[in-house]
Amino acid sequence: MGAVIMHNVMSVDGFIADDEDGVGPLHDWYFNGDTPLVESDDPDYDHSEGAGGFRLSKTSAEYVRPMWNSIGVIVMGRHFFDLMNGWDGHPPTGDHVVVVSHRPKPEGWHPEASYHFVDDLAAAIAKAQELAGDRIVSVAAGEVGAQIFAAGLVDEVAIDVVPVAFGSGKRYFGSIGGMHRLAEPHVVVQGEGVLHLRFRARP
Repeated sequence: MGAVIMHNVMSVDGFIADDEDGVGPLHDWYFNGDTPLVESDDPDYDHSEGAGGFRLSKTSAEYVRPMWNSIGVIVMGRHFFDLMNGWDGHPPTGDHVVVVSHRPKPEGWHPEASYHFVDDLAAAIAKAQELAGDRIVSVAAGEVGAQIFAAGLVDEVAIDVVPVAFGSGKRYFGSIGGMHRLAEPHVVVQGEGVLHLRFRARP
């Protein structure tokens, strides 16, 4: 089975969004270069919110593109799903989405989309790994992602650190308590306006 990687863009003080779910400048680096992240003319796969597609620095694109291409399934919490309306049934990468939620998929919501609603953390990861096969399971950071991490179900932690301090907001590691050690970073890539880091989780 492929690796389970918790992933998100983060401020230097540990936040993935502000108190109102705004991301401010966290995603600016997706648009500060001239290298397209996804070479596709399909508007369903342009998640740049009308910005004409993601265009990264060459260094960031060379790091992000192979990772995105290797993702088979995204795992997310219900709050993130509701906030994004599940990307209208078209995830930015991967073929499937698993939503951790005690509530079922909204009635009539994109019945053609391969979205699966599971109400248990371990069952959600098991379903995601089944769907992903040898490809990566990407877990969105935040409250649900942190719970999956604390349960020992994450193999790696990937963080794109942006030089901004939010002061308050939604934390990358949610509200989990206690200390959780990671291995030394095995990937360190300096992009333009972002530092890409990957750590293996310790058992």
